[in-house]
Amino acid sequence: MKIWSSEHVFGHPWDTVIKAAMRKYPNPMNPCVVGVDVLDRSLDNRGRLHSHRLLSTEWGLPSIVKAILGTSRTLTYIEEHSVVDPVEKKMELCSTNITLTNLVSVDERLVYTPHPENPEKTVLTQEAIITVKGISLSSYLESLMANTISSNARKSQQELGTPALLKTLRAQSPCFRLHLRGCQLLAMLSTPYS
Repeated sequence: MKIWSSEHVFGHPWDTVIKAAMRKYPNPMNPCVVGVDVLDRSLDNRGRLHSHRLLSTEWGLPSIVKAILGTSRTLTYIEEHSVVDPVEKKMELCSTNITLTNLVSVDERLVYTPHPENPEKTVLTQEAIITVKGISLSSYLESLMANTISSNARKSQQELGTPALLKTLRAQSPCFRLHLRGCQLLAMLSTPYS
């Protein structure tokens, strides 16, 4: 088992970062995620948005890793659950792979909160637990996967902070317009960027 963790500070307020995080896939800066399907989205009695999504990803595994794993499959699926709490200003996202689980498991947790000293910034705390099962060289493969997660995290951190992504997101129509008995769902997610 390999544990990877990271902390990053974005130079944008929490609500801006959350809007970008909820809409960041698919995008050309991180082509590994090739599709996103919303399986369920609901608002609880405390006003928190719960989302259950399925991400389709294309792992660019090196040939040697495919040989060690004994698979040529590179299209994988990830189950993602997130909770956005606009009152507490906290977003927690947990994901796990649901493909190749007999060979590898990757459990990831991300938490976005306002910076404790500067509300114009957002802190992302990220952790992944990687376990390669029943294969020789498992430590090597776990380290390789941790390095890939680290590289992808850096890309995502750069993506969420770029003016180009924010401009693209501004142009998108709001995608969180669920209404439950006259209640507007998380107005902060559908307001325009400033």
